[in-house]
Amino acid sequence: MPVRVADPRRVASYLEADVTPATCVIIEDNGRQSLRRILEAVTDAGTTLVYVLRVGDRATSRTDAWREAFPDVTVLSLGQLLQESLVTALGRSLTRARVQQYQRYFAGADRVLILLHNDPDPDAMASGLALRNLLHRTKTTAIIGAFQGVTRPENLRMANLLDIRVEPVTAESLARYDLIATVDVQPHYFGGLLDRADLVVDHHPEQSGYTAAFRDIRADYGSTCTILTEHLRAVGANISERTATAMLYAIKSDTLFFSRHTNRVDLAAFTYLYPLADAALVRKMEGAELTLERLTFVSRAVQQGRTRDQVFTAHIGAAPREDLVTYTADFLLQLEDVKWSIISGLVGDVVIVSVRNLGYSRNAGDFVKTCFADVGSAGGHRAMAKAVVPASGFRKKFGSLDDEHVSRLLSDLAGQFLRDALSSERRRESALRGRTAQRGSTSGAARRARRSSDLAG
Repeated sequence: MPVRVADPRRVASYLEADVTPATCVIIEDNGRQSLRRILEAVTDAGTTLVYVLRVGDRATSRTDAWREAFPDVTVLSLGQLLQESLVTALGRSLTRARVQQYQRYFAGADRVLILLHNDPDPDAMASGLALRNLLHRTKTTAIIGAFQGVTRPENLRMANLLDIRVEPVTAESLARYDLIATVDVQPHYFGGLLDRADLVVDHHPEQSGYTAAFRDIRADYGSTCTILTEHLRAVGANISERTATAMLYAIKSDTLFFSRHTNRVDLAAFTYLYPLADAALVRKMEGAELTLERLTFVSRAVQQGRTRDQVFTAHIGAAPREDLVTYTADFLLQLEDVKWSIISGLVGDVVIVSVRNLGYSRNAGDFVKTCFADVGSAGGHRAMAKAVVPASGFRKKFGSLDDEHVSRLLSDLAGQFLRDALSSERRRESALRGRTAQRGSTSGAARRARRSSDLAG
């Protein structure tokens, strides 16, 4: 840092230092003397980013006579200046300790399984690569596996371009591994096949029904790769271009390029990974998004669907893969005057219901739990959710799986859910106003009683 010695009360001192309007000037205030002459010199030199840093009790307790003359000057305490850096450093040190613990735990295992959810998406596959890096393992000593392999066009494209092999896993083969980690998924997802894991890293809401030696679950993060970026940074791991590219694409994909369920840490992870990744390869992977097959199901939803109170609902009938249902829901949320899209489809012998909304309205996860949790699995976030219901259970509760009937049913269920949510919210607001008014009345009565007592005294 270059150092210049000069009188801070002279304009020339700042001009000789070549300050500009964009120069940040920080003035220490220790409470011993007035800052007016210094502030006059700084502002006369043309600077605009002026901060007064208060240190010591004398500075923090006194009233500033100069504040009225310099309203654009920002006053900071030392704590305010350092808070963000200290919080970041503290968080990173806690993460480092956690990562080092599970690294030691996994170090002695011969064969490790990094288990992904069925039909793995970019976040799951990239998280597998990142965790393998953190465990200092190769593809022969840490297998990335799934019970059901990759099927979606853009995910297959990613796996091929980045040479990510997702090995097939069966219930019987689980016993071959010394330790098992799950990423972007929790053990409850596997329906009793896995009641324990050695490590769980996930960004979905935490679930019960399993045990884990180590877990890092952050439901407020937009992707699991964001969590693992923090793990990699905390221990100073080298991130290869391949892994960085996969993770960058995963964060972009899982957050719809920061348009849904995004935390500032997702943006920080993206910013960190961007210079390490192959941006041209990311663009190439994104080119697989739009296919004729997907447009066919979008067209079917438009023909069968209905819009009511800014909620679009449709049943697309039989579909060969689950991603066609979720893609259609994502696509139709872009329609003008649509704030919710609820799309269902029959995949094999299960009904998939995919829900998307703009994120500031009612909770999508609550909707699927309310309507489908009693006949299948249901859950998700505020802006996106999914239900998986056996076709037999769906028919038993709701009747026919006819396209028009299900489209109308989804519209009715959504309408009732949103009306109930609005009524509940109004009741809470009314109760809160009542309690506030009651407290005001009680405190008023108490004040009157005190005044009467004083007068009597």
